[in-house]
Amino acid sequence: MPTRTLPGGHYELGLGLLTVAGLGLLLVQSAASRTLLEPYLLPNIVLAWVPFILAVWLRGTLRRKVWSSWEGLAVSAAWLAFLPNSFYMVSDFIHLAEVDTNQLLTSAVVFTSFIVTALLLGYSSLYLVHIELRRRLTPRATVMIIALILFACSVAIYLGRDLRWNTWDVLVDPAGMLFDLSSRLLHPTQYKQVFAVVAPFFVLLGSLYVCAWQGVRTLGHANKSDLL
Repeated sequence: MPTRTLPGGHYELGLGLLTVAGLGLLLVQSAASRTLLEPYLLPNIVLAWVPFILAVWLRGTLRRKVWSSWEGLAVSAAWLAFLPNSFYMVSDFIHLAEVDTNQLLTSAVVFTSFIVTALLLGYSSLYLVHIELRRRLTPRATVMIIALILFACSVAIYLGRDLRWNTWDVLVDPAGMLFDLSSRLLHPTQYKQVFAVVAPFFVLLGSLYVCAWQGVRTLGHANKSDLL
C-alpha cells in the first residue's frame, strides 16, 4: 500500500497478477471438475477492484481540485459506496460449507487467493484516501474518520450477507435499505445478529488496517535510514 503508485505501476501490476493467479486457480479447479465452481467469485473480485480504481482517480482529482468540488465529492461518494465490496469477500468463506469434501482443500486455496486480493485492494484504496485526509486534517480527526468508514463497511457487509442488499440498491431502493437498517438500530435487542456480525468484522478490519498502516510506515522509515 504505497503512498504513491510505484514507477511503472509495479504495485498495480502485482495486484493484477494476483488477480490473474486467482482466476487461473479457479479455472483449473473448474476444468478438473468439468463445471464452473464458485461463479460468484468472478463478479465479486471485479467489484473489489472498483474502490481501488476510484481511490486512484480521487487522488488525481485532488491534485487539480479541492475536495469540496463536485468531482471530488462525487468520486468520494462512489468510492465509499463500493469500498465494502472489497471487504465483503471475507464472508465468501461461508460457501466452503457447500464444497464437496474431496475439493475442500483446493477450494480453500482458491477462496483465500480471491479474498486476500480483495483485502489488498480495499486496504490500498483506504490507504490512499487516508493519506489525502492526513494532508488536510489532524491525525486524531483522520483516525476517527477511518474508523467510521470501517464501521460503515462492517454494517454494509451485514446488509449484503444477511439482508442481501447490494451497492446498486443505494440508488435503486435507498428507502428500503434505510428502513431495514434503521429498524435494527432502533431495536437492537430484537436483532442481536446485527451485533454478532458487525462487531467481529469491525474488529477484524480495524486491527488488520492498523497493522498494515504501521507496517508501511515502519518500512518507509527503514528505507529512508538505508539511504543515509
